[in-house]
Amino acid sequence: MAHAHDDANVYYVPHSSPWPIVGAIGLFTTMLGVASWMDGAAWGMWVFYAGLAVTLFMLSGWFADQINESVGGKYNSQVDRSFRMGMLWFIFSEVMFFAAFFGALFYARMFSVPWLGGEGAGAATHEFLWSGFDAAWPTNGPNELNGAFQTIPAWGIPLLNTLLLLASGITLTIAHHALKAGERGKILFWLAATVVLGAIFMYFQIYEYAHAYGDLNLKLSSGIYGSTFFMLTGFHGMHVTLGAIMLAVMWFRVAKGHFTKDNHFAFEAVAWYWHFVDVVWLILFLFVYVL
Repeated sequence: MAHAHDDANVYYVPHSSPWPIVGAIGLFTTMLGVASWMDGAAWGMWVFYAGLAVTLFMLSGWFADQINESVGGKYNSQVDRSFRMGMLWFIFSEVMFFAAFFGALFYARMFSVPWLGGEGAGAATHEFLWSGFDAAWPTNGPNELNGAFQTIPAWGIPLLNTLLLLASGITLTIAHHALKAGERGKILFWLAATVVLGAIFMYFQIYEYAHAYGDLNLKLSSGIYGSTFFMLTGFHGMHVTLGAIMLAVMWFRVAKGHFTKDNHFAFEAVAWYWHFVDVVWLILFLFVYVL
């Protein structure tokens, strides 16, 4: 991030920008399409894709404007602090997002399933409604939604993906230190390695999903276990994909010389995000695959 001056009394605010209204239209259209698609409307899918296209157009245009403002020297230390605070709050919102899903997994596993099996206050429920239900985990619920399924062993692809993400955290840290040292060639190499590791992670995640659906009969509709498994791993995979895209953008910005040893918060923000994704996967690996 370049700084033309450091006047604490000057805070750059663009006079006008079309991107907030474009983003609002894109998000509204996307959610309208999703809701309609799930409700069985034939046009819902096309509305969803149209909204997604508008949203992606907004993101690319908005970030392009910010990059141009940054390299044009319009940001000072106040703006830098605002970006840092904004990124911290964004990551906090992501923490709460995943906490909700982990909370749902914890509640289902530790409370709902045992109650259906007759523990605690669920004795009557078990006796009169689900007397044949065995409160074992994993489960697809008393109605055995979508039939019997098999789980994915933790010590196969999930362990490999864990090692890949841990390695990507190391390569990104090396790239960050190289950026602080002003070694552009080293930055580009290790940053590219991080993107490649993220792409390999996603390849194995897609392979795992195909195996689960095709061979193990484990699907999103497989009761409480299937829904929590795919919601957690699926949203995490989406975050890895977005993180890899952001890292690729950082690679091009480094190649163009947008960053200096002292001013490179965009790079740091993406690094924070990627390390957060790594930590979430470690928790996910432990509670979804191992335990």
